[in-house]
This record gives sequence, C-alpha cells and structure tokens, in this order.
Amino acid sequence: MGDTVTILGLESSCDDTAAAIVRVRGGAPAQILAQTVQGQGQLHAAFGGVVPEIAARAHAEKLDLCVAEVLRASGLGLRDMDAIAVTAGPGLIGGVMSGVMCAKGLAAGAGLPLIGVNHLAGHALTPRLTDGAEYPYLMLLVSGGHCQFLRVDGAQHFTRLGGTIDDAPGEAFDKTARLLGLSQPGGPAVEAEAKAGDPARYGFPRPLLDRPGCDMSFSGLKTALLRTRDAVMRDQGGLTGQDRADLCAGFQAAVCDVLAEKTRRALAAHPDLRLLAVAGGVAANHTIRDALMQVANDAGVQFLAPPLALCTDNAAMIAYAGAELFLLGHRDDMTLAARPRWPLDASSPAMLGSGRKGAKA
Repeated sequence: MGDTVTILGLESSCDDTAAAIVRVRGGAPAQILAQTVQGQGQLHAAFGGVVPEIAARAHAEKLDLCVAEVLRASGLGLRDMDAIAVTAGPGLIGGVMSGVMCAKGLAAGAGLPLIGVNHLAGHALTPRLTDGAEYPYLMLLVSGGHCQFLRVDGAQHFTRLGGTIDDAPGEAFDKTARLLGLSQPGGPAVEAEAKAGDPARYGFPRPLLDRPGCDMSFSGLKTALLRTRDAVMRDQGGLTGQDRADLCAGFQAAVCDVLAEKTRRALAAHPDLRLLAVAGGVAANHTIRDALMQVANDAGVQFLAPPLALCTDNAAMIAYAGAELFLLGHRDDMTLAARPRWPLDASSPAMLGSGRKGAKA
C-alpha cells in the first residue's frame, strides 16, 4: 500500500449500528480516527433475542447520527473521505438494507466512490487493521451467527477450511443463557457464571471430534445442556446457583475443547501458516482466547486476538476492509444490493443451516 486513503465505514448487519473513519497510509499502521457503536440491547431485551424488524428500524434512525458523530469527533467532513464503505452482507436483510441505502445516499450526495464490504471479510482482515498482520494467516471467525476457519491470502482471497454445520457458538451461548434464565447477550453472562462453576461436573459431548476435518456442530451441545438442566430440576425440584454455574462451566468447556481441537487440525493441515488469528464476538471470551493461545504456542505460531472492542461488530473493520479493496481498484455503483448470504469462499459448498444472528455463509 503506497497511497493514503481515508474511508468512512458503516456497519448494520445485526443489532449494532456503527460508523467509523479509518486512515490507511502505506508503510504505517492503520489509524482509527473515530468510531462509534450504538447497541440495541434494550430494544430487544424483552424478546430474548434480536427482532429483525425492530433492528432494521433502529438502524434507519441511528445511522445518520452515527455518521455525524464520527465526522465531528475526527474533525473531518465528507469532502475529506476517499470513499464510503458499507456492510453489504451477510446479515439480517433489513439492517443490511438500511446501511446500504444510507451509504448510497452519502456517496451520491458527496460524489464519493461506494464500496460494498462482506461483513465476514471485515472480521477476517481485523488482524491487519490492529497489528499489520502479513498474508497468509489462519483466521478463526467465531461469532453469534458464524463460525469458520479461513485461510486468508489476500483482501479478496479466502479459503474456508471448515465451519459449523448448524448453530454458531455465539448463538449456542445465547440459547444456553435463555435456558438458564441469564441475561442477553448470552456469551458474557455464561462466561461470568462459569467462573464459579465446575466444568467437570456434567459430561457434555464434544460434537464431531470423532470425525476428521475442521467442521463443527453446536446444536447437539445446546440440546444436551437442556436435557441435563431438566434432569437436575426433576431430581432436585429446581436449580441452585451452583447448579447453574456448573452447567455454564461445562458448556463453555465443551465449546472451548471443540474450537481448540479443530484449530489444531487446521494448523496441522496448513504448516505454511505462521499466524493464528481469532475474531468475532465469541473471541471476547477469555477462556476460549486462552485455549486458542495455547494451541498456537504448541504449534509454534504467532497468536493474535483483536482488542475486545473490535471483536464484536464494528465499523472500523468495515472501513479498513473497504480501504484495502479501494487500493486494489474495487468500486461499486448504485446497483449495489444488500445480501442476506454472501460466502467469502464461493468455491466451497455452502454450510448448512441459518443462524439467528445472520445467515451462514
């Protein structure tokens, strides 16, 4: 990258409305000049999960406010941008459409190029935004709607090595939290509860570890937790606080073991990769991070995890991915469409199922 570009990025694929301005200068680390994320947790709390129609309306109401906020914080105007980057999929279609339409209006009004970004590519390129990681590397993208291993050889070159065939881990964490009466989002709630628990008390399964390859499954693990909870409640007439903590610890340990073992297999199959990176909301889980770091250490490769604020959905990763595409000459026009599905690796068969927080890709 020999040029300097400043990109305004928008993200609205699920329940976080975000805007950011990122500057990329050849030979220097990328700079996040300003960013904001407005969550919708209170809007969806009463429903136990994200309601797509409510999310879409909230995005439409907040996107322009987020843009104004980052422009004000950075001291820049639209005239100082080189392009507008926006998540064009995959995700909840109403939210993606809100972002794409806002970006189109900004690009048309300011006479700026428009760049549609794959949300998954934003996560996959985060190690380059935060640490200047060099290609190629192994990315474990693990979030509420997605879970897959990607070999990242370039901003437009991704090879999927494996992924979940049903629920993503974040989705399974959310469902576990609901089953145990914990708050949403489920990941932080389950992790906090698990700290006081015994992960060995309940013998939860480790799905697909008996099969070769890097594909994963978490739906059966969620069902096992439901049945165990029901058995404990039937035998005792209810759940104690310790029961709940032990269930959370056992569930988290099972997810952790599956991710760690599948990561070992992915690294073993690609010995030329000297960096393991992890991104996505579940990457904020400290127990999972520690396990993956140990896998990297055992394999003699570098480990990178983004700051916690950049694990979850954000617009800085979209702006950065847009900058890489811009410097490669990529441009979109006003025919850019919102896409509920958008696989990074079009040559691989589609994964089965569709997650609550977005379609599998």
